[in-house]
Amino acid sequence: MGQFYHEFIFPYLGGYGDGSDVNRFFPSLGNHDWHAAGAQPYLDYFTLPGNERYYDFTWGPLHFFALDSDPHEPDGADSSSAQAQWLQSQLAGSTAAWDVVYFHHPPYSSGAHGNTDRMQWPFKQWGAELVLSGHDHTYERIFRDGLVYVVNGLGGSSRYVFKTIVEGSQVRYNDDYGAMLVEASAQQLSFQFINRANEVIDSYQLGGP
Repeated sequence: MGQFYHEFIFPYLGGYGDGSDVNRFFPSLGNHDWHAAGAQPYLDYFTLPGNERYYDFTWGPLHFFALDSDPHEPDGADSSSAQAQWLQSQLAGSTAAWDVVYFHHPPYSSGAHGNTDRMQWPFKQWGAELVLSGHDHTYERIFRDGLVYVVNGLGGSSRYVFKTIVEGSQVRYNDDYGAMLVEASAQQLSFQFINRANEVIDSYQLGGP
C-alpha cells in the first residue's frame, strides 16, 4: 500500500518515502481485510476517524461516509444494523452540498459477484446523492430508485466479465484498468472514469448548470 500511496497517508511509518502532512487516504474495509482476525492489520496500518471500520469526514463541499459492508462487521451490515442506524443519523445531520456513501460490496452489479442484497439500504431516502463500491473488477454506472450507483473495481488485479445485467445499468466497461476523477463544487458534482490510455469511458454530472 505504502509503495504506491505513501504520499497520501498520515501518519505513514513505512519505508517507501515521506507520508502526507494530513491524511488524504480514506479506505473502506473489504472482504480480504477480514481474512485476518478482526481485520487487525488494516486497523493497525491506518489511522481513521471514528471506530475506523465505518466513519465519515468532510472534504470541501463533500461529506463522505465510509461503511464496512462485510458480514464480519461487529455492528452488522444490513439496513437494520447499528451501522445503518449510524449512517441514517449522520446523513440526517449533514449540511454538505453532496453526501457520498462508499463501501466494498456493491448493492447492485452486473459483474461476476452480482448484487449484495444486505447492502441494498434506502440510501436515497436517507439523503445520499451517490453510492460508490467495488468488489467486482469492472466499471459500471447504475441508476436505480432515483440514485446513482457506481461500481469501480478496475484499479488492479484481474478483470471480471459481466454476467446478468441488472436493472438500471447504464454504462459497463471491463476492457482495461482505470480510475475515477471526481470534481465538486457547491452546485455540481461530476465524475469520469478514465482508462490507462487516458480515454474517458464514462462521464456523468449531478446538479447544474
